[in-house]
Amino acid sequence: MAKKVLMHTCCAPCSVYCIDSLREEGIEPTIFWYNPNIHPYIEYKTRRDCLKEYTAKIGVEAIFIEDYGLDEFCKNVVSDIENRCVNYCYPKRLGETFSYAAKHGYDAVTTTLLVSPYQKHEELKKVCEKLAESFGIEFLYRDFRVGFREGQKKAREMGLYMQKYCGCVFSEEERYKKQIEKDLKNASI
Repeated sequence: MAKKVLMHTCCAPCSVYCIDSLREEGIEPTIFWYNPNIHPYIEYKTRRDCLKEYTAKIGVEAIFIEDYGLDEFCKNVVSDIENRCVNYCYPKRLGETFSYAAKHGYDAVTTTLLVSPYQKHEELKKVCEKLAESFGIEFLYRDFRVGFREGQKKAREMGLYMQKYCGCVFSEEERYKKQIEKDLKNASI
């Protein structure tokens, strides 16, 4: 019997390689959207809607838990912005995924966050292992990073929305940090 796998998914482009590689293994994942870290709302909506269209197009079951949580997110990360991913963002999103999986009869959980070379891979893996133990659900670990470029290329070819930052307002700030520093330096000359 095939494993019933719930895959936390941050966006359509990151899911491309993950879904393809799991399908090659004979695993048909169910996509799980729960991302209260993504801001502003237009970004949240654009990523969600693109994922809805993509999953429908490729025939993958998808579950969307709506929670645009800017206030809660900010309250929980403001005291330690540098460690927000490991201390709040990963546990919050993946905790909800494992909880849903436990309540709805899934055998395993994985995440598209494992495809990104920009995520804190080892810390992410530890969070998932801890949640797996806590919920009694297998963590289906795959180092999807080997297919990151391939998945991104395919996503571009398909015309999927390609975001420019991880998702939260702080990651967007990091995206502009060098430009801001350059602008400040030029302004002081």
